Amino acid sequence: MGKLFGTDGIRGVANVDLTCGLALKTATASAQVLSAHTKKKIKVIIGQDTRASGDMLANAMAAGFASAGADAYLLGEIPTPAVAYLVGKYKADIGVVISASHNPAKYNGIKIFNKDGYKLPDSIEEEIENAIFTPTLVLNEIPGKIHTIKTAVDDYVDFLISAHSNTDLTGIRVVVDCANGASSITAEKLFKKLKVDAIILNNSPDGLNINMGCGSTHIEIIQEAVKSYNANIGIAFDGDADRCLAVDENGVVLDGDRITAAIAIDLKQQNKLKNNKVAVTTMSNLAFTKKMNDNGIEVISTKVGDRYVLEHMLKEDLSIGGEQSGHVILLDTISTGDGELTALKLLEIVKKNGNKSSYITSLVIPYPQILNNIHAEQNEKEFIMEDIEFNREISKAENLLGDSGRVLIRASGTEPLIRIMVEGQDIQLVENLASKISEKAKTRILNM
Repeated sequence: MGKLFGTDGIRGVANVDLTCGLALKTATASAQVLSAHTKKKIKVIIGQDTRASGDMLANAMAAGFASAGADAYLLGEIPTPAVAYLVGKYKADIGVVISASHNPAKYNGIKIFNKDGYKLPDSIEEEIENAIFTPTLVLNEIPGKIHTIKTAVDDYVDFLISAHSNTDLTGIRVVVDCANGASSITAEKLFKKLKVDAIILNNSPDGLNINMGCGSTHIEIIQEAVKSYNANIGIAFDGDADRCLAVDENGVVLDGDRITAAIAIDLKQQNKLKNNKVAVTTMSNLAFTKKMNDNGIEVISTKVGDRYVLEHMLKEDLSIGGEQSGHVILLDTISTGDGELTALKLLEIVKKNGNKSSYITSLVIPYPQILNNIHAEQNEKEFIMEDIEFNREISKAENLLGDSGRVLIRASGTEPLIRIMVEGQDIQLVENLASKISEKAKTRILNM
C-alpha cells in the first residue's frame, strides 16, 4: 500500500488526518490522472454515509473535482454498494464514497470506484498519490459543475428489488440493525416494498451515533432483539452497509462463513454456482472448507481484504466470495460487497427452509478460533512481522497444532493492529497458544 491509500481507500480521523484540504487535493488529483487516461472530461458521483464529517468532505471533493474541470454529482447519504451500482447506471467515470465503514464517527475515509464499479487498481492509486504530493496540481481554466441527484436512494432500492428472486418473503419476521448508518436511509424502504415484516432498529442517525453500540460490531443487540420479537432471523449492517452479519431464531451468530456457505450451496442447488468454486480469505474457519468440500465446492483462499477476494473471483470467474466479517460479494449481480443484497439472499434461503434460519447455523460448526488484536503502529507492524523471536513462538504453536489447526498473523491494512488468530479442535490448546503468541508480540514491541 502507498502513503495514503490502504487496502480500502484513504482512512483517518476527520479534520485531523483526513482534512478538507486532503479531500480537495485527492479529488483534483483523481480527475487529473483519470482524465489523462480516458482523454475526456470526467463525470463523478459522490455518496457518503451518515457521519457528521460527511457533508464537509463530500463538498470538498466536489469542489476539487470541479476545479480540475470534472462535473460532480452529489448523491447524499447512501450505502457504499449503491455507489458501485449507480456509477454504471448514471454513466459516470468515477464513483466516490465518503465513509469509514464500521469505525467510530470521528473517522472517515475516501473510496474510489471506476466506471465499472470496481475499486481502482493499485497502479492508478499510486499515480493519484504522486499527483497529490506534487507541489502544484493542474487546475482547469473551465471549472466543472456541481449537481445534486435526488433519485439515488430510490434507484438503488429498485435495483435491489430487481435482483431479488421471485421468492415470496411474506410471513418472515426479521429484526434489522442499521447501525445508525447508511442503511438507515434504504432498509425500511426496501423491506416495506417486499412486504417483509421488519423491525428496524438504530435507524436514527445524528452524525455522531454511527456504529455506536450497534450494528454488525455489536451483534448482541439483535441477538436479544430476535428473541424479544420472536423473529425468524436478525440482520446487522455496518456503517456503510457493504456487509452484514446475522443471527438465527435462537440468537446464534451467523458470521460470514455461515452466510457464504448458505448462499454458495443454494446457488449450487440452482446450478448457478460458476465453476463450483467459492473465494474466501485465510481467516475463514477450517470447518467452512470441509463443508464446501462435502458439497463438491472448491475453496479458493486469498489474503484478507475484499479487494483480494474480488481479484480471485474475477480471475476464476466465480459467482460468490466472502469474508468472515460478513462482506459477501455476489459478482453475478454487483461488483462489490452489498449487505442488503446479502440479507435478501439470506431471507430467500430462510423462506425455503420453513422460516428457520437455524438451518444456516447447522451448515458450519466452526472449530474453536481465538482472534486477538495487538495495538501496533506502522513501524511496529513492520518490526514484529520480521522479528525472529516472535516468529519462533509462532513455529512452536504450529508444531503443537499439527494438521488439526493453524496460526495466522497479519497486519491490519486499515487500523493500527496486528491480528493474531489461532484455530484448532482443542479449545484449551488454542486459547493457551493465542495467549502466548499475543504476549510475545506485546513484549517484543515494547522492547524493540
